[in-house]
Amino acid sequence: MQDGEVIIERRGTAAIIRLNRPRALNSLTLPMIRAITAALHDFAGDPELASVVATGEGERGFCAGGDIRALHESARAGDGLAASFWREEFRLNHMIAAYPKPYVALMDGITMGGGVGLSSHGRHRIVTERTRLAMPETGIGYVPDVGATWLLPRGPGEAGTWLGLTGLDIGAADAIHARLADLQIASSRLGEVSDALSALPRASTSSDVDAVLQALAEPAGEGRLRQNAAVIDRTFRFYSVEEILAALAEEEGEFAAETRRVMLTRSPTSLKLALRLLRAGRRSASLAECLGRELGACLQMLDNPDFFEGIRAAVIDKDRNPQWSPASVEAVEVARVEQFLKPAEPPLSL
Repeated sequence: MQDGEVIIERRGTAAIIRLNRPRALNSLTLPMIRAITAALHDFAGDPELASVVATGEGERGFCAGGDIRALHESARAGDGLAASFWREEFRLNHMIAAYPKPYVALMDGITMGGGVGLSSHGRHRIVTERTRLAMPETGIGYVPDVGATWLLPRGPGEAGTWLGLTGLDIGAADAIHARLADLQIASSRLGEVSDALSALPRASTSSDVDAVLQALAEPAGEGRLRQNAAVIDRTFRFYSVEEILAALAEEEGEFAAETRRVMLTRSPTSLKLALRLLRAGRRSASLAECLGRELGACLQMLDNPDFFEGIRAAVIDKDRNPQWSPASVEAVEVARVEQFLKPAEPPLSL
């Protein structure tokens, strides 16, 4: 397949999956999810292929996440597309995490939301000096999904909690620090990655792929997430958003002040639900368990006014001034958060 929203290519012993919506930052649609899933099924049983590479077309990003405008329109229409999108996307995330062949994600440029799901569950996660990674969902009245409630709690300390609640973006060094990526390779050398992988013998293993990537890697340095790890661990260790905000207010320095300012612009309902899901994810035994819980929350989002208001403010009217309901974390009732934790019906099939 050489045209359309996904380009599928076989080059030597490597299969290349290219997301091809560069004007939309390669945001995912349901047909894209289905095309990627079908390709991975085909590649898994092909003895001629040693690895699979996922990359994005254009100069700006790997993948900015799901097409939230389409999800918004589906939710308004009640046509079921949003629910189908999430179910099939989450199944794809689980497939990537358990994929039998080395799966290499080239996270060059913007990698957010669903883009993290396509990359950070893979076995070989490559970032570049241009990577901007985030789970920005609390800013649109939504919650971290695509298995993020499994990934984020498994980073060091409370780094994942900071990422999930603030929605702020990080660079390559912090993506590696948060255990969402493995190596940094210069953007200008990503062509060499594909060329080298395509030349590997058919029987190559994940160790062989790793050797290719290590040979091209460069030091990632240290980002602000790691530099402020002590502050993050002190302030994000709590089980309520109110306690986190209070702890941030007691801290000195601009990092804590900025973090608190950003959180106060996020959907209060999303903040409380995201924290609840992240803490549950920390206790979970598997990615599948987290994906199932996330799906239940996502389906309930279709009745959440903040979901519609957040997308309106971000991508429809673009006024960047969402009016959350309720407007403060103190006003979010426990019973309201509990409603989002209803299991999905039918349960997620993996």
